[in-house]
Amino acid sequence: MLDTNIKNQLKSHFAAIADPVELLIALDDSKKSIEIDNLANDIASLSDKFLVRDNPDSGVRRPSITVSSPIRDSQITFAGVPMGHEFTSLVLALLHTGGHPSKASAADLEQIKSLTQPLEFEVYISLSCQTCPQVVQALNLMAANNSNIKATMIDGALFQDEVEQRNIFAVPAVYLNGQPFSQGAMSLTDILNKVDSKGAERQAASLNEKSQFDVLVVGGGPAGASAAIYSARKGLNTGIVADRFGGQVADTLAIENFISIKATEGPKLVAQLEEHVKEYDVDVMHNQRAVGLSYKNGYEITLENGAVLSTKSLVLATGARWREMNVAGEQQYRGHGVAYCPHCDGPLFKGKPVAVIGGGNSGIEAAIDLANIVEHVTVLEFADTLRADEVLIRKAKSLKNITIIKNAQTTEVLGDGKKVTGLSYTDRISGENKQLNLAGIFVQIGLIPNTEWLKDSNVELSQFGEIIIDAKGATSLAGVYAAGDATTTPFKQIIIAMGSGATASLGAFDYLIRQTPSEEQRVA
Repeated sequence: MLDTNIKNQLKSHFAAIADPVELLIALDDSKKSIEIDNLANDIASLSDKFLVRDNPDSGVRRPSITVSSPIRDSQITFAGVPMGHEFTSLVLALLHTGGHPSKASAADLEQIKSLTQPLEFEVYISLSCQTCPQVVQALNLMAANNSNIKATMIDGALFQDEVEQRNIFAVPAVYLNGQPFSQGAMSLTDILNKVDSKGAERQAASLNEKSQFDVLVVGGGPAGASAAIYSARKGLNTGIVADRFGGQVADTLAIENFISIKATEGPKLVAQLEEHVKEYDVDVMHNQRAVGLSYKNGYEITLENGAVLSTKSLVLATGARWREMNVAGEQQYRGHGVAYCPHCDGPLFKGKPVAVIGGGNSGIEAAIDLANIVEHVTVLEFADTLRADEVLIRKAKSLKNITIIKNAQTTEVLGDGKKVTGLSYTDRISGENKQLNLAGIFVQIGLIPNTEWLKDSNVELSQFGEIIIDAKGATSLAGVYAAGDATTTPFKQIIIAMGSGATASLGAFDYLIRQTPSEEQRVA
């Protein structure tokens, strides 16, 4: 199951395990059970702290493997074979169950241990989802540190009956004590604040106590990380406040145009970005969403939890998100057949017909990826030509289960009240209204900047909501700079965002060194 190189690496990691760990396996007569059995025994061969035995719980999902601590009575279950992106989740579960300390903050660990109510989490994932491991690992960490908490990862492609019964069409989908809890990306802090009503209050109080920054960066994507590094290298008191570190890059599967690196994946690049930022004295404030900008003895950023951060200068790098179709039925069936991440949610539509909205690079790439999983893919493009690279178009046209329809305006998402059943579109040439019978719709029609919160701040925005900047990244407000996909920078690429982050940060530094203590900034 595991090759020699991986075994050698794991053996080194598992040397840090201090406590015994039980691997409880629940098998049936499927091929996946054979894989789980082999995986469990391979792991057990790497440390004398591991013991494999049959799971005595008759109600457990099969096939599955449960990582259990006989000392702390913890249970972390993987229903399905935790390979692909979830292999790291399994390794971390083994380490944490065996007493190896996690990298979570002392405050988070204290909050986890203070929870007294029984919490049984189930998280449905797909093994190709890059967002899912973050949620799985957060729940597993909670279970490893509190016996009142149980966590189960469920491979939706393997347990399709459950997925259909619960009408799950997007991952990660989390259930708590049998009831829907969350869907989509969620951090450890988000989860803790949702189950612990006092957590957000304590966090806001701690943020309010922070002293004024020289440079505060709003956004933790490539532009924000770059800006923070350049500011910290100048010796400035620098902070990053980010809803999700990494931004959209965390959802990107393959990156092949990042100069000097032949190929990488989004989550790997995000981890490297964060590691680089942490090399400097940057105050990174995770899971915080900015909702307001004002001025009072410095620029003030108001956060969603009510906390207020003050700074002498500001770099706005809030990025962008997927653009929606804005047609009837889209919001009703969002997460119930309407999806925006083919890599995450594609496996849930195995053997079913789907549509991709958009004929640019992202749309055609999505169609090609989905064609390997689903029954058939129909690409709908509004214009009379596809905007994707020619190499992608040729590849898509070579696949027998991809149909491309141009001059198609999507008008409505159709459903039965629980899930998507199809869509309606208008042929822009003939004017004829047509329908497609579908199980899923993947929307890939570009980006919209995350700047709504700035509309009352006097930061000048373009007609598309982008922050207007000059060659130095300066905005319409003195001391406020911007970078990345949220700005009028014409090309939205990772490497361009990083460059613009550096430019904005250097612009902020130039601004600060030209100020005298008596000078005041004012919001125009």
